[in-house]
Amino acid sequence: MSTIKITFKPKAVSKELLSVLPTRARDVVKKRFGLESGNRMTLEAIGDSYDITRERVRQIENFAIAAIKKSDEYAEAADALLELKGHLEEYGAGVAHERHFLSHLAKDETLQNHIHFLLVLGDEFVKQKEDDEFHHRWTVNKDRSEKVHAALRALSENLDEDDVLSDAEITALFLSHLERYVPNMKDEDVARRWLALSKEVGSNPLGGWGVSSSPNIKIRGMRDLAFLVLRSHGSPMHFTEVARSIKDQFGRSAHVATCHNELIKDARFVLVGRGLYALSSWGYSKGTVRDIITSILSKEGPLTKNDIVKKVLKERYVKENTIGVNLQNSKRFKRDDAGRYLLA
Repeated sequence: MSTIKITFKPKAVSKELLSVLPTRARDVVKKRFGLESGNRMTLEAIGDSYDITRERVRQIENFAIAAIKKSDEYAEAADALLELKGHLEEYGAGVAHERHFLSHLAKDETLQNHIHFLLVLGDEFVKQKEDDEFHHRWTVNKDRSEKVHAALRALSENLDEDDVLSDAEITALFLSHLERYVPNMKDEDVARRWLALSKEVGSNPLGGWGVSSSPNIKIRGMRDLAFLVLRSHGSPMHFTEVARSIKDQFGRSAHVATCHNELIKDARFVLVGRGLYALSSWGYSKGTVRDIITSILSKEGPLTKNDIVKKVLKERYVKENTIGVNLQNSKRFKRDDAGRYLLA
């Protein structure tokens, strides 16, 4: 995502604001917000450096922020804060994922820390802290933020564990839920940015969206990578192809034999030919050619050999002769007077 141009200099604004503080308070704020090193320090770490308690550090930080807000320098920073508010409204209609928003404003992490410092100081900015459902986020419209949360909850509740949706599909579905909570919201870019707020909805490395905890989205091992490869390919693949594609698409080493073993163990994959695997979600069922013939005849009744061959070939990539050989199993199949095959 490309960054946007900020007309003010965040570091210069921060410097002016920090100038109103005593030396130690200024140093605490710099360390706490990572304004010099780029690394935000914890209360404990700062306390250790001064040989004071973490609670004392918190008091110093709160005092520093209050002192800055009472200063003339804070009043002079009003234009910068107003511009930040405009960027937040333009980027996410007043609601944004903290890390994504900061990255949108600046590439440099130290510069992002200065912008974050200004957000903390600005009275109109409300930080909503990370919880089990959502990531850290900022808003200038708390009512809208809560409505976005409600729409994201509705979205996650209506997704099945096996769903894998395209970017366009998840955006359209989310917009349909937003219509209930944020009427007239049609901006797809903003909707995608709001999707990033949720911890319960996420995307996989190939851009498919679904329930974050699903193995189709949260990749845990080779089986999940193989699923993504096959789903992306859209048709059966030999296990050697699957292993090669895992390496090509994800940069992960995939030993051919190990890959084959993982495919055998997972119910999401069906062996449909000599070394060829398909996804069960495509309508394929497990079993030998004989099992497939049995299933077809039990559902449809007596059929000619040609009809059986056509139906089996939709399920398995085998030679017609293999199907004929299986039909000769008299313990399983027999022929009626019309020459059709049925279960024995």
